[in-house]
Amino acid sequence: MNRLSLALSLLLAGSAEAFFSPMRKSSTSALAAVSKKDTYSVTLLPGDGIGPEITAATKVALDSLTKKFGFEIELKEALIGGAAIDAKNDPFPQESLDQCLASDSVLLACIGGYKWDNNPRELRPESGLLKMRKEMGLFANLRPAKVLSQLIEASTLKREIVEGVDVMVVRELTGDVYFGTPKGIDVIDGQRVGYNNMIYSESEIDRIARVAGDVASKRGGKLCSVDKANVLDVSQLWRDVVTKVITDDFPDVELSHMYVDNAAMQLIRWPKQFDTIVCGNIFGDILSDEASMLVGSLGMLPSASIGESGPGVFEPCHGSAPDIAGEDKANPLAMILSAAMMLKYDLDRPAEAQMLEEAVEAVLDQGLRTPDIKQEGDGCKLVGCKEMGQAVADTVAGMTEN
Repeated sequence: MNRLSLALSLLLAGSAEAFFSPMRKSSTSALAAVSKKDTYSVTLLPGDGIGPEITAATKVALDSLTKKFGFEIELKEALIGGAAIDAKNDPFPQESLDQCLASDSVLLACIGGYKWDNNPRELRPESGLLKMRKEMGLFANLRPAKVLSQLIEASTLKREIVEGVDVMVVRELTGDVYFGTPKGIDVIDGQRVGYNNMIYSESEIDRIARVAGDVASKRGGKLCSVDKANVLDVSQLWRDVVTKVITDDFPDVELSHMYVDNAAMQLIRWPKQFDTIVCGNIFGDILSDEASMLVGSLGMLPSASIGESGPGVFEPCHGSAPDIAGEDKANPLAMILSAAMMLKYDLDRPAEAQMLEEAVEAVLDQGLRTPDIKQEGDGCKLVGCKEMGQAVADTVAGMTEN
């Protein structure tokens, strides 16, 4: 079984008590990139903006966890994004790539910021992220959007709309208009013309469709494929290939198709109609952020980017929030939960991952809230990034091993 089978586990809702509890696996799980051992090598990419702050909070939580269970995670930092541009004039230097590939797993915070917005394309933080995904073969991104009872009032939508929402967005990550060629800005007939190529091969669509089929078959059995087949030839191919894969190899999965503009509307109008959504790179970029906001804050949601082999990259769904960088206002829980996913699927430490997830839910039960999830009159305590990270660490330290 290869790393694609990770998708089989990221999908299940699991117990009602766990914050993000996909299917549990034994210590011999073939889903893990490495076998269970006493010491792991993990590349840490703090990135930009609030990245260093949420990274520091996550390290505190992980340190508490590793001490409790008696193993080590050697965290070695590397550069990506704006920090790498400033230091190396490269948004993802070769040494960072080499270190990631040599690691057991990769934990990424966030990249980007206003400072680099006017740089040439090749010297923007986002170019480093795209390079990492391409060079590491991370073609499948899985983003859960599950509404928690503790935070239901934090959603901008009415309770009856979001209560019970549990959506998984499966996004293709290394094709589409972000990577297609030719692309550029040329001068034609005396004026500048910008162009990109929205392109997919059958094999690229086939492999992401199989991941989505696996996901849907282990969740609610419903898969919605999103495209724009009424106007785009590439979307017609997408629809044809997805239909064949699911019809032939996942007969128990109920497949539907939806145009991307309608999908964007339906996610707000009635999100509970969706179980698993599969889409191309650019549509998935937009819809996964929209779906994530159903829960009230991007600061709560982890994600995983995986390939067929090698280490995965685990990261929070949110951006670098440069407007609050350095103010101790960031929410570190999404990155802590991303670390839990890493423990489960790359490091073969499911029990430790579960404890970290349960610790996150416990601090929410204690009424601790960072500014992004604090509601006026909710009776909860407003805390900063450092205090939230320490609270998770303290909770872990006080928990009993199963």
